[in-house]
Amino acid sequence: MKPVVYVAAAAVALAVAAGLYVGTGSSQAPESTFVLLDGSRKTAADLQGKVTLVNFWATSCTSCVAEMPKIIDTYQRYKDKGFNTLAVAMSYDPPAYVVNFTETRKLPFQVAIDNTGAVAKAWGDVQLTPTTFVVNKRGEIVKRYVGEPNFAELHQLIEKLLAEA
Repeated sequence: MKPVVYVAAAAVALAVAAGLYVGTGSSQAPESTFVLLDGSRKTAADLQGKVTLVNFWATSCTSCVAEMPKIIDTYQRYKDKGFNTLAVAMSYDPPAYVVNFTETRKLPFQVAIDNTGAVAKAWGDVQLTPTTFVVNKRGEIVKRYVGEPNFAELHQLIEKLLAEA
């Protein structure tokens, strides 16, 4: 491997570890169907009308487990103001582990299992966890984070989006 490749790989690793924000502009959330733990289904179109945090995670991801209390706090802070959270477990995460994690941590928001990987693929071929998307009331992705978000910045963005008509 050439030194330039090492530098690029190191830069990506550092960015991910630091909770890199990757801007997406405003693009419509991709058509996808989320299968929730209770067996019900939710589509990307159902996200419209609320500001929604879509978090791709796995029980085997230490960063995901570490950030989950902050995601819960964010949900609790804004849920009565038109904010929603949808946690999407990756296809390689055993469903029993996801159910156990959800129950023992008392996750207060909806949790989906992406059994086939189709949802992760539709949302930009998500492979790294955690990857978090912020979707505005119109169903447009306005931000994507790879790694743990800066929660102070995230809260400012949520407040701004909630204030929009």
